[in-house]
Amino acid sequence: MRIGILTGGGDCPGLNAVIRAVVRKGTMHYGDSVVGFLEGWRGVVENHTMPLDMESIAGIIHRGGTILRTSRTNPKKMPDGLEKVRQAFAAQKLEALIAIGGDDTLGVAKWLFDEGLPVVGVPKTIDNDLSGTDLCFGFDTAVGIATEAIDRLHSTAEAHNRVMVVEVMGREAGWIALYAGVAGGADVVLIPEKAYDIDEVCELLKRRHSRGKYFSIVVVAEGAKPKNVTASVSQGEKLDAFGHARLGGIGNQLADQIEQRTGYETRAVILGHIQRGGTPTAFDRMLGTRYGVQAIDMAHRGEFGRMAALHGQKLTSVPLAQALGSNRKVDDALYEMASVFFG
Repeated sequence: MRIGILTGGGDCPGLNAVIRAVVRKGTMHYGDSVVGFLEGWRGVVENHTMPLDMESIAGIIHRGGTILRTSRTNPKKMPDGLEKVRQAFAAQKLEALIAIGGDDTLGVAKWLFDEGLPVVGVPKTIDNDLSGTDLCFGFDTAVGIATEAIDRLHSTAEAHNRVMVVEVMGREAGWIALYAGVAGGADVVLIPEKAYDIDEVCELLKRRHSRGKYFSIVVVAEGAKPKNVTASVSQGEKLDAFGHARLGGIGNQLADQIEQRTGYETRAVILGHIQRGGTPTAFDRMLGTRYGVQAIDMAHRGEFGRMAALHGQKLTSVPLAQALGSNRKVDDALYEMASVFFG
């Protein structure tokens, strides 16, 4: 087969492991030829490609980012987007396209499948909030980075008797905040699924200080919202090609409110894109590899319009529509477990 592959949306540790697995099994096992589209859907629209063979994937499994680069291009917003994608399929003589990305990238993949094109999806988001699969690669690395940051902040918080507010990624779901917060011994964790009351947060910190613990760590997901507020904090009004506002700033806002209400010296640390970068963990390399092998096998089985998925320890596939139906949120029971350690 002639297979295309792209990486769309935000970069993510483990993307190169997926690319490597697709190319290696495709060429060595099936005798495929594989072409990579550069910079996500932009590469498809512009027919901008690079050949992918055994030489081009050598030594990439440990590298962060993606050798194909990425963008947030949305062909659906282009008047001739569909026609340009069809032209790229024809020019490259593609028999299948593997799209690696989150809900935006896979939303375009579903649209193309509905238009009759053979597309397979691979789930990618460090937020770990895609439905249809139990786990996304990149999440483990992001949690590890956030946990290490929290560990390091403990010492400076204790030395200065400070409250440290650590803002992590998580637009719609608080998986990174919850996992890193619990693993890092945070005293409060705030997530998008649970609107918070700033007075309750301050009471938790005061309770801790009353026990002689004169420092605290608060972990907050970027999409967390106070009660009675419907919109997340946004840096300006500019939206990306998929209609998303750029989030960020809740950490600074929260730090100011805590200091005003408690009198405790409070500082904010925004981890931002540090969570996306660097070397993927062994777990994410393995999971990305498994997803890549599953994707190329799905293409050869003709399982188009579907996404590779992990259910328990088993790789399977689900319809793209199922993966895109809603975000996978932190459930109440898990947050209640974490709340045992607050304050």
